[in-house]
Amino acid sequence: MKRLLVLMIIMGAVASAPGIAQDTSAPKKVKVPQAERKPTVTAGLLRGPYLQVATSESIMVRWRTDALTRSVVNYGAAPGQLDLLAEDTSLTFEHKVLLTGLSPHTKYYYGIGGGMGDTLQSGAENYFVTLPAPGATGSYRIGVFGDCGNNSTNQRNVRDQVIKYLGDKHMDSWILLGDNAYSSGTDPEFQQKFFNVYKDNLLRKYPLFPAPGNHDYNDLYRFKSSAQASHDIAYYQNFSMPTQGEAGGVASNTQAFYAFDIGNAHFLSLDSYGKEDNITRMSDTLGAQVQWIKKDLEAIENRSSKWVIAYWHHPPYTMGSHNSDRETELVKIRENFIRILERYGVDLVLCGHSHVYERSKLMNNHFGMEASFSEEKHNLSTSTALYDGSKNGCPYIKDSANNKGTVYVVTGSAGAQGGHQETYPHDAMFYSFNNLGGASMVEVEDNRLDLKFISADGQIRDHFTMMKNVNKTHILRVKKGQSLTLKASFVGNYKWNKSTATTRNINVVAPAGKTVYEVYDPFSCVKDVFEVNASK
Repeated sequence: MKRLLVLMIIMGAVASAPGIAQDTSAPKKVKVPQAERKPTVTAGLLRGPYLQVATSESIMVRWRTDALTRSVVNYGAAPGQLDLLAEDTSLTFEHKVLLTGLSPHTKYYYGIGGGMGDTLQSGAENYFVTLPAPGATGSYRIGVFGDCGNNSTNQRNVRDQVIKYLGDKHMDSWILLGDNAYSSGTDPEFQQKFFNVYKDNLLRKYPLFPAPGNHDYNDLYRFKSSAQASHDIAYYQNFSMPTQGEAGGVASNTQAFYAFDIGNAHFLSLDSYGKEDNITRMSDTLGAQVQWIKKDLEAIENRSSKWVIAYWHHPPYTMGSHNSDRETELVKIRENFIRILERYGVDLVLCGHSHVYERSKLMNNHFGMEASFSEEKHNLSTSTALYDGSKNGCPYIKDSANNKGTVYVVTGSAGAQGGHQETYPHDAMFYSFNNLGGASMVEVEDNRLDLKFISADGQIRDHFTMMKNVNKTHILRVKKGQSLTLKASFVGNYKWNKSTATTRNINVVAPAGKTVYEVYDPFSCVKDVFEVNASK
């Protein structure tokens, strides 16, 4: 206890100044022969390693030690081949090392320490995969954890089921929806209820992009109002964010809100509780955050073919442990803010705060109380989007001509769990579940997006599918005998009317005259038509 008290006093003296400015300095990266590396002061590992500020060509490795020491990361293509080194020679408890010059979507192994002979952690389980190049299409997974940090059995069960679901599949990143450390967001709470829980399975492998919640702002203490304005809270000390646009999007110059890309998916991490300029908040549409959001969304290229996902803490629609008709933050966000996102065609909104799972259909233009919701007026699709062969289960479809519609998801039970209002479930929510906790997984492959809610018992309680720019008709003019490749516009399973192939692409040789090729999915939800006109 005495050592811990002394350590806390020393750490307070050397900690960086309060605030949310991002440290953009990069340590020197050098290739050092093993024989030239000298042992340094031995330190104990208190926290981490964990991965921050990930891009397609760089990543930050953070950790905390119990003694002042230097920061060294050895990394390379294999666990026994860590022949690259990045370091920061200043003495510190809080270690932040930025690795640069990396290759996109590439796996690297790493070890951390204070120098040769002082390895704190290394091995086959210490690895990361850089993000794909911005705009690149591929298959990507993003874990979604809301209200997770309460050190409960539910938190650990949800964690374990997400890991089980992944199996040998890669997760490109995970995001936090706020209330990351209960009940006051203090540093000891972050240590016990967040870092200790996720350190071995998630933090050291997958880059993390957090958002703050009200409990992260010391919600239960009398200082919460000043914390909202100053942002002088443990959350901003414990996490690093891509504030300069280095991970994609427009630079925000603040850790409170920021953007990043994972392939052809664009994310906005927002702050629904803190204040900007000591006055405005996210729900105040003239504030700094909303002005940045507009700039970022306007700057997105090929918006109709790129997935746009926004996430924050307070949901506009819920009747779980919180009531979106009665709570000021929730009402103002719904009335004032989400209409801006809908105007720019944001596809998916993810929130926590309410300790349940709730999911809407593809909806638009509902900004009032629950009783004013109308399925006929506000749902742009009557489909469940389950896309499993069930009745009325085709995907939600958006295209360049009509990019309207947003799916709203509340997934706030990765730790805290349960509770509901008298009018539960909310009329705007197609599916609601509060019996067990869970986390969500967003899966993006090209122009298809799926979300799955993974419950604490391992069951996928809800899922839905969205597609963009499908159901295409192509008129092709070629010469007789010319070979060409036909490619379906959608991702899934395929049936071709003039081929036994089940692949997305088929190669054909054009016969004389007109030939119509069709490709469709097994559920008759999506179909492309290729009219091939071959001249002699």
